[in-house]
Amino acid sequence: MLRAGSNAGGRAIRRLYRSSSITSCHYYPVTTSFLPNLTAPLGLPISNNDSFDHSFHNNVSCKCTTLGFSAYSTVAGTAAAATSSSEVDFVNLEVEAELPRLSGGGGIGDAYSAIELALDSVVKIFTVSSSPNYFLPWQNKSQRETMGSGFVIPGKRILTNAHVVADYTFVLVRKHGSPTKYRAEVQVVGHECDLAILVVENEEFWQNMSPLELGDIPYLQEAVAVVGYPQGGDNISVTKGVVSRVEPTQYVHGATQLLAIQIDAAINPGNSGGPAIMGDKVAGVAFQNLSGAENIGYIIPVPVIKHFIAGVEERGNYVGFCSLGLSCQSTENVQLREHFHMHPGLTGVMVSKINPLSNAHKVLKKDDILLSFDGVPIANDGTVPFRNRERITFDHLVSMKKPNETAVLKVLRNGEEHEFDITLQPLQPLVPVHQFDKLPSYFIFAGLLFVPLTQPYLHEYGEDWYNTSPRRLCERALRELPRKAGEQLVILSQVLMDDINTGYERLAELQVKKVNNVEVENLRHLCQLVEGCEKEAIRFDLDDERVIVLNYSMAKVATSRILQRHRIPNAMSGDLLNNERNVSNISSACSS
Repeated sequence: MLRAGSNAGGRAIRRLYRSSSITSCHYYPVTTSFLPNLTAPLGLPISNNDSFDHSFHNNVSCKCTTLGFSAYSTVAGTAAAATSSSEVDFVNLEVEAELPRLSGGGGIGDAYSAIELALDSVVKIFTVSSSPNYFLPWQNKSQRETMGSGFVIPGKRILTNAHVVADYTFVLVRKHGSPTKYRAEVQVVGHECDLAILVVENEEFWQNMSPLELGDIPYLQEAVAVVGYPQGGDNISVTKGVVSRVEPTQYVHGATQLLAIQIDAAINPGNSGGPAIMGDKVAGVAFQNLSGAENIGYIIPVPVIKHFIAGVEERGNYVGFCSLGLSCQSTENVQLREHFHMHPGLTGVMVSKINPLSNAHKVLKKDDILLSFDGVPIANDGTVPFRNRERITFDHLVSMKKPNETAVLKVLRNGEEHEFDITLQPLQPLVPVHQFDKLPSYFIFAGLLFVPLTQPYLHEYGEDWYNTSPRRLCERALRELPRKAGEQLVILSQVLMDDINTGYERLAELQVKKVNNVEVENLRHLCQLVEGCEKEAIRFDLDDERVIVLNYSMAKVATSRILQRHRIPNAMSGDLLNNERNVSNISSACSS
């Protein structure tokens, strides 16, 4: 319906509604003293205070031409939408028997085109999840139900966000226009890039479903339409926005720095996993917003999506994003550049820390100046050219490399330039930043609960965990690098009180350094040292030179008593228990 109403100032407020059932256009009384050229459909003149109806056939559009504004109704089959509430001067009102094409160049057509594409692709995802309790690692927290969005991609697969299905126990999907929910299985999850792929075995689900094609990175100020099922309703929703920024951004779910697109469309809970459509292709996947700000949302761009999908197709599982394992400092200071013999034609960043597990550790040295990556010059602020007069950090180039690929680094060392070939691999931090989809490890001995330090463990201290968690553990979690593969920081999480451990209860939340004077490498190693103890007493050396000493035989008896009292099924987590069984089987085979 197009309504035109007059006021004393000769202005009119226009609002255009569109629906699949539009068959007539109603024009309400107007005063034509200030609109001498106002005409009715088919060119019939309008008198003062006239009102009339005119019927249309399907697919005929109603056009309202104003000063600097044109708005079209839609073809049959699209959803209702309002264009604006601003005031405009009506100059001419006419009906044209034409079907306007929806393009990707902006305007209301983008949102309507996105709806048409999304109806046969975007699905609503219902997830039942249960996350672990890291303070009581033998049990889970109560289950919770969440909802998100996803869309069909080629190969009868559904792409969504990893956080939509994180710690899942049961997943259902529902397509648009259907009351039926179908069981879905999580095929693969990439928590670093916050992406996941679902599959549905029921062939009925795939009837009339169409996959969406991936496009490219949109340019600044290009319009995108975010489609999904946000909170506040049960039906599909479309939110339009424009691209504000493209740069590496912190992915909240995976705590990684990857390329992201900032848009000014609202992305609310439930939108996660839905496509951001530009024209007739996907420009990204909605995944997070900026808290405390209005209408600032982020979408995962196509290069990150393609990198994730390609890795899954090539290897059958998710392998992660590559890293150089470097911490670098900018060289924007003139005196700093002169000190490292950087003449005016050279730019780059200085290596300040190297991960011992990275291949870069074998060839690079502290204070090396990285000049270029794969032939792309690195600026003094660590950025590289990106598209038309844009710049992003060179970490993006690193993250887009496939595992085991080689990169060529040009380095300035002691005033001389060198080139090194470095094989790139995904690297794991000393303290894991997430532990989704698996139970935490633990080991209990004489009521002493030992666990590996992880960031999810620190998150149990609340939203302000950085300030409320033990300061020493927090600093180690964020700053320390591993010295060798498989290393973990093992901590005494808590003491389950019993006569055997009375007096040790205040030694909780300290790192375990040694067991019987042997340095602890990880939780499995600690378990082996305790289980294999042949001495009368067992000694644990902790932080701050604290010491725990227990009678070994009495401690083993007390362990069973404490487990029964606290209704704990096993003294160790499943991963350690399976390892102990494997070791036992190997020992039995060797002895026979």
